[in-house]
Amino acid sequence: MQLQLTDETSRLRSVILGIAHQNGPAPTLEEAYDPKSRVHIAQNSYPLESDMIKELDAFAIVLQRYEVQVFRPQIIEDCNQIFSRDIGFVIDDFFVKANILPDREREIQAIKHILSLIDPSKILTPPSEVHVEGGDVMLHGEHLFVGYYNQPDYAQTITARTNVQAVDWLGKQFGNKKVKAFELRKSNTDPFANALHLDCCFQPVGDRYAIIHKEGFMHQEDVDYLTSLFGAEQLFPISAQEMYEMNSNIFSISPTAVVSDHSFDRLNSWLRSKDITVEAVPFREIAKQEGLLRCTTLPLFRDPK
Repeated sequence: MQLQLTDETSRLRSVILGIAHQNGPAPTLEEAYDPKSRVHIAQNSYPLESDMIKELDAFAIVLQRYEVQVFRPQIIEDCNQIFSRDIGFVIDDFFVKANILPDREREIQAIKHILSLIDPSKILTPPSEVHVEGGDVMLHGEHLFVGYYNQPDYAQTITARTNVQAVDWLGKQFGNKKVKAFELRKSNTDPFANALHLDCCFQPVGDRYAIIHKEGFMHQEDVDYLTSLFGAEQLFPISAQEMYEMNSNIFSISPTAVVSDHSFDRLNSWLRSKDITVEAVPFREIAKQEGLLRCTTLPLFRDPK
């Protein structure tokens, strides 16, 4: 299998899409990986497996209508395998295995049948001290954007998924890229103040636009950097409520077509005003786990620009 990825929006040809079958029981508060899940566990509104299966199936139908080859993980009983983005990512023609939370290591085993199709020399495994998840890694041509957290409470912050060692390692592995790291705001308890991954507060869309929640970034100079790179008029700022609802976590099929949640009225109207086709699907149940459309995908091949 050939891999190719240099940006977030070029025409998609193949992708791994998560599954919700045999997802297991709702976690306890102590088992939750993020503050939004904790809210719904406490409120007894954690999503049902049957509803999440329907949402992922609706997403798959859209992808297949655009003639995208869709791979799915093998089913592991009582294992949450919805968020494929966490377990790996493609940069150029390399597949990088993510170092994820120890409790989730089984998930990478479920895509071995897909990884077996890839040239082994094109699969990279970071050293153990490098913590990185795919939601924190974003391609933008010659740029490689990486979200991270580097505060003294890193070890106690379960929402801190990518460390500064990952920024250094990715820079060494991909010396052809301009690596730009963004430290993100984290909270184990407040979902309105927690940028779980970079794609929870930022994402390029179309040919020259981007969605951004400025308060998700720890440092103002990083917001200024993105504003300068894209242009203030090309950015779509979202509120803390819209970040909570996961507005920045849509998914591009091409520069002129995206898959978005059907409830994102303001964002979807803006996208359409930029001549971007919006394929609206229901994803409100999966969103209760602080992840959305980009989180459920692991793109393998996009057409080069």
